[in-house]
Amino acid sequence: MFIQTETTPNPATLKFLPGETVLGSGTADFPTPEGAVASPLARRIFAVPGVTAVFLGSDFVTVTKSDAAIWDQIKPSILGAIMDHYQSGDAVMPGAAATQASAHAAHDGPDAEIVGQIKELLDTRVRPAVAQDGGDITFHGFDRGVVYLHMQGACAGCPSSTLTLKMGIENLLRHYIPEVVEVRPVA
Repeated sequence: MFIQTETTPNPATLKFLPGETVLGSGTADFPTPEGAVASPLARRIFAVPGVTAVFLGSDFVTVTKSDAAIWDQIKPSILGAIMDHYQSGDAVMPGAAATQASAHAAHDGPDAEIVGQIKELLDTRVRPAVAQDGGDITFHGFDRGVVYLHMQGACAGCPSSTLTLKMGIENLLRHYIPEVVEVRPVA
């Protein structure tokens, strides 16, 4: 098995491409080791000292390290953990479906049509681009012209995430949906 790695805009995060399906659909975000109980793969990666977060996409794994950890020192152990997982035959998320990020906030009020347009733009234009950088964005709400989004994976804590939200996503949504006036991050 040959696992490729790619840098991301977030210097604390690397994207690992195992050349195998990670999650067939959706994503799974593990911002803490305690949350990784649902995934043997995430647990193996968290066993590497210095790993602070794991994010699973369709064909990639994004790993975030602590400030004190050095990539040259922990990267081989992370590669080993991923390889061990795939050689074990264990499922990535046994008995649990990954979350489809755009389905987080159902909306059936007066803004349902606007929310539908927002989700469509996020799914077709934003999420594929963000996935290339090893992350994901989930929709959390729309209220009085403000769109609330949560950044995951490489996007969480990225120095350029505010710029991505304001200059990229906000401008895109405002261009296509005049009712959108602002985009704000949620934790």
